[in-house]
Amino acid sequence: MRTYRIYPKVFPEPWALGWGEDQFGLWMAVTYKGARLQFRWIEPGTFLMGSPENEVDRLDYETQHKVTLTQGFWMADTTVTQALWEAVMGYNPSSFKGPNRPVENINWHDAQNFIEQINTIKPELKLCIPSEAQWEYACRAGTTSPFNLGDHITSECVNFNGNHPYNKGKKSEYCEQTVDVQSFPPNDWGLFEMHGNVWEWCQDWFEGYAKQPIIDPCGPKSGLSRVLRGGSWFSDEKNCRSAYRNYWEPVIHDSFIGFRLARGH
Repeated sequence: MRTYRIYPKVFPEPWALGWGEDQFGLWMAVTYKGARLQFRWIEPGTFLMGSPENEVDRLDYETQHKVTLTQGFWMADTTVTQALWEAVMGYNPSSFKGPNRPVENINWHDAQNFIEQINTIKPELKLCIPSEAQWEYACRAGTTSPFNLGDHITSECVNFNGNHPYNKGKKSEYCEQTVDVQSFPPNDWGLFEMHGNVWEWCQDWFEGYAKQPIIDPCGPKSGLSRVLRGGSWFSDEKNCRSAYRNYWEPVIHDSFIGFRLARGH
């Protein structure tokens, strides 16, 4: 839960068809052809990005460093659903069909095409993919543990490959497919499935972190691979950690890759 002190300059915005404040903070929502898209306000702040050296199974490119995000932002509380994708794009590429399941089989360019299309329809939304720093900040929701739920996750709260537990944890269910968004409780900032279900594309090209503190990072200007975060239904528990960084060429797509929207400034 959060105590909000830094509010957006305009709330609600004119395009919002629903808005309010609850135990997780501020929210705004819009509906397009019956498909709902809801955003949570993520206030600015400073956090430790990456993993500490004593975190089990950490990788060399998870170097922990201080990051300050000077501007708050709106983050979608779920990944893009098949209902929303189909309403905008007119087709459904997903392997595991269901209107409330995340759209998957999406490469980075597909996500950008979707964003271009919906921003043409509703330019006031100013949609984008979150930066890697925004993603981890929102995922952690003030936590510093390997997962925003603590030291472990289970299939009761995350959709992942429970056959491969993390750090001597217990095995749990492996359902071998996606589940509907909002199937599990949200994190403390009201965001659903930040761990598991589908990998989420970020805006950044992949490269190693610098050790020094950084303000409003947006990644390198070029590269070979784009960052994905969060793990998926196919992922071992260790690869669902808040700090874990996956990276694939932006033309790659598969049934465990989707994306989440944010709003640009």
